[in-house]
Amino acid sequence: MGYELQISLNTYSRIENLDKGILLTYLHIREDAHILYGFFDKPEKDLFIQLLSVSGVGASTARMMLSSMKPEEITRAILQGNARQLESIKGIGKKSAERIILELRDKVGKNKEETNISTLINNTLEQDALNALITLGIARPAAELAIKKVINDVSGTDKVEDIIKKALKIL
Repeated sequence: MGYELQISLNTYSRIENLDKGILLTYLHIREDAHILYGFFDKPEKDLFIQLLSVSGVGASTARMMLSSMKPEEITRAILQGNARQLESIKGIGKKSAERIILELRDKVGKNKEETNISTLINNTLEQDALNALITLGIARPAAELAIKKVINDVSGTDKVEDIIKKALKIL
């Protein structure tokens, strides 16, 4: 049995030379059709689903976005509020780009599973400070940058409270 999958150019470029592989799927149900979308990895699928949650962005537009830019590039544009970069995608105008940024900025930042700061992964002191800043309502990328600056500027900080205070001053 075989299934037809709609995939982005990003996924196609990653699977075109593979003999075997596994694609993550999403079944989009409409009144007139059931369409199956395929994704190479979880971040691409998650971003696709988040894009669908934005009013005015349908499955075709979300797939077009993922074909035009890599998921991490779209995520970065959303987090930085870079509407101009999103507008460069076919089918995305100024209002759509602004709506995507407005509706997804907080969701994309919270759902980011991996951290960009390798020093925070195994260091509980910095991890505790990061968790505290996120709990205070600070976006994860901004909190990570602030903590990274504190750690790079001051060596030998042994209290979570000190790291949090210094990070808050940077923010």
